[in-house]
Amino acid sequence: MSPEHTDHTSKIVGTSWGLLVLNTLGSAGAKTIVPLPRSLIQMVTMGALVAAFTLALMVNPRLRIRASAFVFLLTLLLVPSVISSADLESGFGAVFRCARLALFVSTLWLLSRWWDGSLTFVRLHIRMYFVVLGSVAAGVIISPGAALPELYGGRLVGALWPLTPPQIGQYAAVIIGLAVLLVLGRRTGGRNAALVIVPAVVLLALTHTRTATLGLLIGLTLAIGSLFLTSAAARRFFAWAVLCAAVAAVGFGSALQAWFLRGQTQENFTSLTGRAKVWDALLAAPRTTSEYLFGAGLGDKSFGGLPIDNSWLAVYHEQGVTGVALVAAIIIVLGGVALLRPPSLSRACALFLISYCALASYTEAGLGDASPYLLHLAVAASLLAAPAEATALSAPDVPRRPVPRWGRRSEVA
Repeated sequence: MSPEHTDHTSKIVGTSWGLLVLNTLGSAGAKTIVPLPRSLIQMVTMGALVAAFTLALMVNPRLRIRASAFVFLLTLLLVPSVISSADLESGFGAVFRCARLALFVSTLWLLSRWWDGSLTFVRLHIRMYFVVLGSVAAGVIISPGAALPELYGGRLVGALWPLTPPQIGQYAAVIIGLAVLLVLGRRTGGRNAALVIVPAVVLLALTHTRTATLGLLIGLTLAIGSLFLTSAAARRFFAWAVLCAAVAAVGFGSALQAWFLRGQTQENFTSLTGRAKVWDALLAAPRTTSEYLFGAGLGDKSFGGLPIDNSWLAVYHEQGVTGVALVAAIIIVLGGVALLRPPSLSRACALFLISYCALASYTEAGLGDASPYLLHLAVAASLLAAPAEATALSAPDVPRRPVPRWGRRSEVA
């Protein structure tokens, strides 16, 4: 296949993935420098999803897909979502969110054709979220007061696009971890990686996001540990990381503790910034058999007007125990497949993403609906897929011309 066709297909697939990232940025967050109506933001994000699906369909018109337990389980997750949303108990918004999730999953099915165990989607993921973080950094430069507002305790927010500190911390932590693994696997140069890692670390520190920081550290530990026996670079990095951590703990212990506590009282910290009260109220609320099995319908991941901030309880509230079982199956299947794979860079990246999402699910919602967390897990699924020539980023739908007999290579040595 000609390089022109291959490059063209690669660009379309990359654009579709970037539009999925845009769709999952959300429409709620801090006040921006230029006020953006929420209706306008929602129109942009939904338009991005429709465009992503259209591009994926255009590049895969014959609907060739790869078998994927991850996307199959996501498809099954639509069942409790539709059942619980169809009675309109949560309003027409629930039906709209079901349609969004269906379009999101359909786009992943179309793009699954190019999931071949390579690092293609890892690189796309890093580029797209680096652009998002670039907009955050631009907001800091243009208006530091808007980017570090007192309303959020001086934590970094999106001043150009409404992004919350946990969102920014999540994006920064994910691309830091993936970039570090690419360096250890010698798939990128140190300078190129530093251009991504250094500013992302600064932005992560400014967000004061504990979940993202812990997810990054634990995820990288597991990922590098999977390479420990086969990579000398991983062993050296691990040794240096332990040494630096010990020095930081001794020399900057009080500063690190202050950063971690964010000025909170012991009571506020132990209640996870008030999350535990919402969780207790949600679990104590009476439910019908239908609500227990299939939930109350897709909503805004809140209960009693307060954010749930826990993926498992959010899924339980909106998609019932059926949804919880399917989400648990997604994590277990991806994690099990990753553990059964032989040591490799692709496996390490997949383990990092899976472990990060699993840890973050305790204090952040998103595993049951179209979200960045599902995109992270989709990248993990692409890394764990078996290589296949048919999934190469090329234009396989163009028919091949028969080679005349005189143009064929002789089989005689």
